[in-house]
Amino acid sequence: MEALVDMAVETSQFGSAANFQFPSRQDYSEVRTFAPEVEEIAMERMVEIGKELIAKIRGHTPDILCDVQVTKGTSSVSLINSQGGEGRYNSSFFSLSLEGILVRDTDMLFVGDSESSCRFSDNIDDLADRVIWQLEMAKKKAAVSTKLLPVIFTPLGVASALLSPLVLAFNGKSVLEGASPLKDKLGEQVFDKKLSLWDDATIAYGVGSYPFDDEGVSGQRLPLVTNGVVTNFLYDLQTAALAGTQSTGNGQRAGGGFPSPAISSLILSGGDVSFQAMVEDMKEGLIVEQLMGADQGNLLGGDFGGNVLLGYKVENGEIVGRVKDTMIAGNVYQVLKEFLGIGQEARWVGGILQTPPLYCSRVSVATKGK
Repeated sequence: MEALVDMAVETSQFGSAANFQFPSRQDYSEVRTFAPEVEEIAMERMVEIGKELIAKIRGHTPDILCDVQVTKGTSSVSLINSQGGEGRYNSSFFSLSLEGILVRDTDMLFVGDSESSCRFSDNIDDLADRVIWQLEMAKKKAAVSTKLLPVIFTPLGVASALLSPLVLAFNGKSVLEGASPLKDKLGEQVFDKKLSLWDDATIAYGVGSYPFDDEGVSGQRLPLVTNGVVTNFLYDLQTAALAGTQSTGNGQRAGGGFPSPAISSLILSGGDVSFQAMVEDMKEGLIVEQLMGADQGNLLGGDFGGNVLLGYKVENGEIVGRVKDTMIAGNVYQVLKEFLGIGQEARWVGGILQTPPLYCSRVSVATKGK
């Protein structure tokens, strides 16, 4: 420990000036982040769960190749700072994920999904049902034309296409540096009035939850968008001090680096339209489940785009088959400016995003040879 302190003192002269004070001693609100049963799960039971999931998927599609990961973990966090601040909490983690590849002649179909929580669950049915639904919808192939089309982003589709530009835009560091398109939009109507978005570090048993961040600032439920109006950005202590505001409790450290603003758990409000009603409303459109290469565009500008790894064409209110050799592109601020609908069926994706399906009116679709 002494050697660690000596190295910190030696390198401190090369660091940036600290424009903040660490929090002093305080009482943190209790946030449920630890489930004792996770520690008690035997490796043999985890293997059984994986085998049961594979058996259920292969019972539907015998020739599919499956890769299942069952993961558990626990950790203890202790924080002490030079202002007398001190805090401790335990956390647990359990996740179940499946990826499947179906190869037929020269065609390869990729399906998959996952579930994550601080709590243990051996209920494989919801995850299996979602993957089986993907397989059912992908049995037939369908072609789309190159043009602007309405698109339904499933929760997986929202995560793969729209999440990264939004996270960057609400990062206080991007705002401070003038790189975020939202830098001058605080208090303004930027998104559809039906859209509300918040970051919440206090959700019981949420994978991203904590009583305090990596700088000792209390976690909270922070509105980012309220009825389409930009209301807050994410800050750590240093970024907040430079911006003349307060930390929002989103300072997180990656590896041995300095803390920086980061999300805990993002929640996108659910709507009043069922997924089936969205599909039935489409004369011609696309459902996007998974996008490949979406992070390669101008994310700071809000652009998204990539190859549709898994998506389906809709004709006259019915899903008619899986699309191939298809790309989509758009800008998150244009796409989220006016919805045709927000779904009722919100669910967790990756443990850190809860979102319903989003029904967007005009997205650029391009396909090979069309």
